Amino acid sequence: MSRLFLRTLRDDPADAEIDSHRLLVRTGAIRRVASGIYSWLPLGNRVLRNVEAIVREEMDAAGAQEVILPIAQPLELWERTGRDTAYGPQMFRLTDRKETGFALAPTAEEVITATVAGEYSSYRDLPVNLYQINWKYRDELRPRFGLLRSREFLMKDAYSFHVDVEDLRATYREMYEAYERIFARCGLTVRAVEAQAGEIGGDVNHEFMAVAPVGEDDFVWCTGCDYAANVEAAVRAAAPAAVAADVPAPADVDTPGAGAIADVAAQLGVEPGSLLKSIAFDCEGDLALALVPGDREINEFALRRAVAGRAVRLYSDEDFAAHPDLPKGFIGPHHPEVRLVVADPSVPAGAEWVVGANRVDAHTRHVVPGRDFRVDVVADLAVVATGDACPRCRGALRIDRGIEVGHVFQLGTKYSTALEAVYTDDAGGQHPMVMGCYGIGVSRIVAAVVEECSDEAGIAWPPGIAPYDVHLVVLPGRGDAAAGVLDAAERLYRDLQAAGVSVLFDDREVSPGVKFADADLLGMPVQITIGAKGLARGVAERKVRRTGDRDDLPIDGVVSALALR
Repeated sequence: MSRLFLRTLRDDPADAEIDSHRLLVRTGAIRRVASGIYSWLPLGNRVLRNVEAIVREEMDAAGAQEVILPIAQPLELWERTGRDTAYGPQMFRLTDRKETGFALAPTAEEVITATVAGEYSSYRDLPVNLYQINWKYRDELRPRFGLLRSREFLMKDAYSFHVDVEDLRATYREMYEAYERIFARCGLTVRAVEAQAGEIGGDVNHEFMAVAPVGEDDFVWCTGCDYAANVEAAVRAAAPAAVAADVPAPADVDTPGAGAIADVAAQLGVEPGSLLKSIAFDCEGDLALALVPGDREINEFALRRAVAGRAVRLYSDEDFAAHPDLPKGFIGPHHPEVRLVVADPSVPAGAEWVVGANRVDAHTRHVVPGRDFRVDVVADLAVVATGDACPRCRGALRIDRGIEVGHVFQLGTKYSTALEAVYTDDAGGQHPMVMGCYGIGVSRIVAAVVEECSDEAGIAWPPGIAPYDVHLVVLPGRGDAAAGVLDAAERLYRDLQAAGVSVLFDDREVSPGVKFADADLLGMPVQITIGAKGLARGVAERKVRRTGDRDDLPIDGVVSALALR
């Protein structure tokens, strides 16, 4: 440590909001260069390379082949797939001296597809699975949380090419299982959840969420089975609303000053769940409504799924201002200009509801779907809440927060069609290759591990990715015994290294308190302390960082004890 490029910090950095950002800076693992951009210093780099090695081993074992793709990618490829527009300002754009457009890679579907299209053209060539571990760039509007939302990050991205969906599914399963092994080896608690594809595309996909209170994503999981999904993709087994018999005719009632669901319910003496929210949206120029019970929120992603193939945009304040006949907060599903009604399954025909009366400060009671207004599409629209019934087993659903550390997609032919990656079958016919995509945030794993594996004293690195296996602390003290203690520590340092154990040796001339504080802060899995009193008894003290357990080891037995762990 007297020669290591390292400065630990006693105080938290001012801009750090979460543990991983705070501790990675305090331990000297990373240093901020610009907003969302960090340098990786020696200790941090060792962790990053350990994660990278685990990822590489598992990718190779799954049959993927490593390549290196360019960071600067021709913008023309992105224009051919339309994703230059989809990424928008998130994409770093630049031009060369010839005014040719390039992008700093936020991902690599376009380049890898063009590469495979230039090399392979027969069904005999497939399947093939290629991966890289490379830096990616996204111009985040508000970089925050250190490595969790940065503008530059290390990512493993793999891409597989197949003759059909069945072949793709086999590789998808292999990669899914490889991801489970990777996260287990990194010491992470991870749940695989059904997800939305976002800008990547594809139908079937799963996110791997590291469970963490500071995670930016909510996900839903079942306490009774293995169902799990992010909140965008999650659905519930909706309890049917009560169907009333002999419902009176609709009747308007004034609700002055009650625009919010809770206020209306209080005025009318009913439960919020008996009111019907009518969310206005534009569907290719037509007024449309999405209906959910008043105690539920609309899932915009689910709405888009429900009307797939049509452009959807929720009404804004500007839209309402342009249409004064649409009273915001008081629209009912019986409005004469509505052209499409999409309802959650919890809004069945025959149930009785309170709805907006299509005029300000008024609602309509005794409104029944099917009798008083039509429903064109029934689809899961409501955001899932804790306690809802699982759609598979009807067990109780829970919501947790997580950090997305991996994502796998069954892409289909989106990119192969746009970039002409085709193969010829045995009958001479040509078909677009069927693709899969598999990403892991290598640098994000480091932050996620710190969120899970830390305490008030610092980091407690899992053995698989720790910068060093052992933190060796020498306390020579003063007097005649000091030289002997130093010699014993030096011998142990060399012997451990010879046995394949990586060691961070604190040989600094600082107080024991500073050494112990830094040992806990830096978080190597095992701490070995050699001091004059212990050496006189022929022992060294061992401390397991994660548990705090301590014991004494014979000096001549330290190497064998640690080499066999």
